Amino acid sequence: MSERPSTPLLDQVNLPADLRKLEPEQLSQLADELRQEVISAVGVTGGHLGSGLGVVELTTAIHYVFDTPNDRLVWDVGHQCYPHKVLTGRRDRIRTLRAGGGLSGFTKRAESEYDPFGAAHSSTSISAALGFAIANKLKGTPGKGIAVIGDGAMSAGMAYEAMNNAREAGNRLVVILNDNDMSIAPPVGGLSAYLARIVSSREFLSVRDALKRVARRLPLPLQKAAKKTDEFARGMAMGGTLFEELGFYYVGPIDGHNLDQLIPVLENVRDAEEGPILVHVVTKKGKGYGPAEAASDKYHGVQKFDVVTGAQAKAPPGPPSYTGVFAKALIAEAQKDSRVCAITAAMPAGTGLDKFQELFPDRTFDVGIAEQHAVTFAAGLAAQGMRPFCAIYSTFLQRAYDQVVHDVAIQNLPVRFAIDRAGLVGADGSTHAGSFDVTYLATLPNFVVMAAADEAELVHMVHTCAQHDSGPIAVRYPRGNGTGVALPQTPELLEIGKGRIVRQGHKVAILSLGTRLEEALKAADALEAKGLSTTVADLRFAKPLDQEMIRKLLSTHDVAVTVEEGSVGGLGAHVLTLASDLGLTDAGLKIRTLRLPDLFQDQDKPEKQYADAGLDADGIVHTVLTALRHNSAGVVGEVRA
Repeated sequence: MSERPSTPLLDQVNLPADLRKLEPEQLSQLADELRQEVISAVGVTGGHLGSGLGVVELTTAIHYVFDTPNDRLVWDVGHQCYPHKVLTGRRDRIRTLRAGGGLSGFTKRAESEYDPFGAAHSSTSISAALGFAIANKLKGTPGKGIAVIGDGAMSAGMAYEAMNNAREAGNRLVVILNDNDMSIAPPVGGLSAYLARIVSSREFLSVRDALKRVARRLPLPLQKAAKKTDEFARGMAMGGTLFEELGFYYVGPIDGHNLDQLIPVLENVRDAEEGPILVHVVTKKGKGYGPAEAASDKYHGVQKFDVVTGAQAKAPPGPPSYTGVFAKALIAEAQKDSRVCAITAAMPAGTGLDKFQELFPDRTFDVGIAEQHAVTFAAGLAAQGMRPFCAIYSTFLQRAYDQVVHDVAIQNLPVRFAIDRAGLVGADGSTHAGSFDVTYLATLPNFVVMAAADEAELVHMVHTCAQHDSGPIAVRYPRGNGTGVALPQTPELLEIGKGRIVRQGHKVAILSLGTRLEEALKAADALEAKGLSTTVADLRFAKPLDQEMIRKLLSTHDVAVTVEEGSVGGLGAHVLTLASDLGLTDAGLKIRTLRLPDLFQDQDKPEKQYADAGLDADGIVHTVLTALRHNSAGVVGEVRA
């Protein structure tokens, strides 16, 4: 083995232009150094590890061969972009990943010109890359659109919608299918790599184009026969018939960790006049780091960890997670009722349904990254008398909104929506925050929308969902652990649209929805210490509202404050509308609404995010005191912390 130079190659590379100055035989060493840099950084920050390790060589090859950022590189989802960030001028900040004021854990347009398209949801890359390619074509400027998409993301219909419209881009569009589960590819060996190199070469494409021109002069039956012979011959050797039918020239599969294969194939693709082209590479999640390769999830997402041993930092023991409580409650319902079934969109572990699946494999359906299908599939199950629970993160349910409206709400079908990761989510930032579900669901006729204040309430709400057959119903709950309250032995069937008074007072009323209840009670303590008797209500339901309770609280307290972990247009807007409908505004409205600010909050610790939004105890107290001062001065209007 040759001895490495004293100065690491990675120290010589700040931008892709520096990378392109290296000799091809130096790239393997650079990739090794890049892999170690990513492992070291994520050991400090936590985050997505396995996916990034799997594309180290691919990232190196793409930036070496293509003219980024003029060629626009789009990473699907973006959780595999850490090596990309190191090579594109952000190595000095890579240990700030996912922290407040630091680098995003995904690609982000505001962060670098090498991130031309922000992404954190799946299956958007081909559409975006096609947009870049067509825009350059229309403007007559150089530059390709390059999409790197995983085999899991190819399960979403949007990817195929984009591919079906890609012909107009010609050779300006390159799609790289990163097959990291061997779910599509046959075994990759020397023969397939050789064939991939041959069929992507300019010589082969030139001959093929010449034969096509000759074939066009043949009678129509012979033209069709020639086309089928070409496709069949390459399909037998390479696979890819589906992609050919969608208008792509298919190359692969090739070893995504072998730079001697990647570089010449990508150079051929770069220079080809045929297109659009799909390059099928096979990679391994966690590649090059033993603990990740050995783990069942390939260290997809990790806490801070010891680089030598791979041992992840463990949080101190605490209350169960909301996700775990939901899973346990749903299992209890399924044990009593054979009609209860569960649907997830490629997130069985994230939603807790992996535990449900162990006990009820025939009643668990993982539909892949296909939220639209998940919702309509659940609607079909409900229409046929089943009791489906559609467990989807709040941010991902947005992808299926038309199905929620058209296939569920309009038909008043009793689909149960278990909405995980509601509210702010900390390190994953704005792309994964569950900020909008109350707003986009509570506006729909026929819907019941609940928010659990703690884990005991979540148990009650899962039971209430299971028993609710008169229309769609949703329960939202946050990421992370509960408050530590005792879980009920027997769940309670909640009366639809009825809240509860948690603490009785007479001067100030705090109307809470969801897990801000704990902060509302802290605020009540602080207000009591100032001589302000405070009522705290847990509304439980964003829709239908507890009109009787709300009317009484607004009529008998000097100031009422609504508190919610959601955007404008949610609970506060509905309470204000109710107050207007009841004529309470005629006597002077004494209500303030606290909700998430009208902006996308960047990643940070959740408690810091909520404090910045004014949704902690201090923010609630400040809002109450400000409102009381304004009211005493005869000023009416909304005051925000």
